[in-house]
Amino acid sequence: MTAPLITNRTYQWLFALLGLVYIAGLFVPLMDNDAGHHAAIALHMYLTGDYVNLIDYQGDYIDKPHFLFWTSALSYHVFGITSFAYRFPTFLFMIGGIYSIFRLGKELYDAETGKLAALLAASSFCVMLACTDVRMDGMLSAFIAFASWQLVGYVHHRKTIYLLGAALGLALAFSTKGHVGLVTPVAGLFFYILYRKEWKLLYDWHWLIVIVLFGILISPVVYCYYLQFNLHPEKVIKGVKEVNGVRFILWSQNFERFGGNRFGADGSKDKFFFVHTFLWTFAPWCLAAYTAFGKRIKELGSRKEEWFTTGTFLLIGLLISFSSFKLPHYLPIIAPATAVMVARLFTANWHNTGWRKALYIIQVTTSILLVLLATLVNLWAFPLKNVPVIIGAVLLLGWLIYLFVNKTIDKLRKAICLSAGAMILLFFLLNLNFYPRLLSYQAGKPLADKTRGIVDPNDVYYYDKCLSFSYDFYSGTFRKVINDSLQQNGSHFWLMYMRSQQENIDSMNFRTGRSFAAPDFEITRMNGPFINPKTRAANLDEMRLVEVLGRK
Repeated sequence: MTAPLITNRTYQWLFALLGLVYIAGLFVPLMDNDAGHHAAIALHMYLTGDYVNLIDYQGDYIDKPHFLFWTSALSYHVFGITSFAYRFPTFLFMIGGIYSIFRLGKELYDAETGKLAALLAASSFCVMLACTDVRMDGMLSAFIAFASWQLVGYVHHRKTIYLLGAALGLALAFSTKGHVGLVTPVAGLFFYILYRKEWKLLYDWHWLIVIVLFGILISPVVYCYYLQFNLHPEKVIKGVKEVNGVRFILWSQNFERFGGNRFGADGSKDKFFFVHTFLWTFAPWCLAAYTAFGKRIKELGSRKEEWFTTGTFLLIGLLISFSSFKLPHYLPIIAPATAVMVARLFTANWHNTGWRKALYIIQVTTSILLVLLATLVNLWAFPLKNVPVIIGAVLLLGWLIYLFVNKTIDKLRKAICLSAGAMILLFFLLNLNFYPRLLSYQAGKPLADKTRGIVDPNDVYYYDKCLSFSYDFYSGTFRKVINDSLQQNGSHFWLMYMRSQQENIDSMNFRTGRSFAAPDFEITRMNGPFINPKTRAANLDEMRLVEVLGRK
């Protein structure tokens, strides 16, 4: 290759714009899904100083390990109880993860492939969303990328430093979400050894260093599970008595999730879940990824390309497809391997006229669809009103149009820049307009903001199934449910409930005083009537916070 596919100056420009969009996402209010739930668990740690026990609104929480909660709680100590503080650790680790993808691509191929892979991952929908709607998976994918780089580095260089790095990456991934963080990079390593036919590596005694150090590094998490569950057999967790916490985290966790036991079976009947979900989670590079994978399967016997990324993509795709519990936010774990695979498709075929034309058509079509989606959402569903955001969007759109019409830019380079630029525009509008406007229909934060300094959050009790992680987080308190004694003794307190529960509340014969309300909708389950501005109001519930003065 006589010249780089993308110049360093272009990389610097694209990563700078991506960085600004990522930073904007740090300040978006939290959603009342896993993000709000996890932030509240970290809040419990912060407020109580108890970093051993995982406690959520239902009591003891066993499903996920500690690392995300630990880092978020520590971040609260530095930045206060804010959305920024909760997301900041994931953002920092993701920077390291993107760099690790560059190094992985460089190890497997060359620096050009590594740089492009880092750009593809950083501009993919699933990775960008993972830094806004923060759950375990953004941090997990960063650690998987780091562990993958270190494992491949050891295969190439046989240096002990790579073994130490691999153990650290695997331990952090495990301590974030369990076995999947261990299986993904180790499976990639296995396929890579098969590809290279270096059979001696399969029983290289140096792997014992990784195993021992991995065990030492995960011991704090395992010990916490022992303290919280093994020492308290009287606890009932999800209807199960005498829970063995150590066995759960070391063995049962991901296997039970795969089988649907204890966790339910979301999407268990959809065997094509991975196929269609990947289309939007890895946009705008999804079609190129399927193209690259199909090409590699066709050429598998010739060993023309490495099997680390191919095998990881295939294995994780199959595991997700046949799992009885699968959700879209699981897919960032394959972003590192997929980004390298797609980057190689671009760099290896830059001078192939047929491939250049095909990839140009794929990427430009995808980019146009993304721009149209961004336009539709931000002009019709949630119209832009903020002048600086409008100016920024117009400038970004103007830049994309310039790229599209400029005939001096190589088509493949144009396709890559347009695709990354379309994602930058999309998430610029999502983080600065769509999400803030959307989250105004999630009542927790608006109620916390309205009542700050007026209502003591320690006096707030929820009625029955009414739940708001965001209110708990932004008011800095724990969820408490109204009980019989509180209802009967005529105490003064504040009651949170939904408008749809008003009839039940009226039957309690409370004397009420001040009240606050905010519109509410389960925004993680948007539907057509809610998205349509004309029918939205009719589909809203309302969350109410009422002062109870006693009984009538």
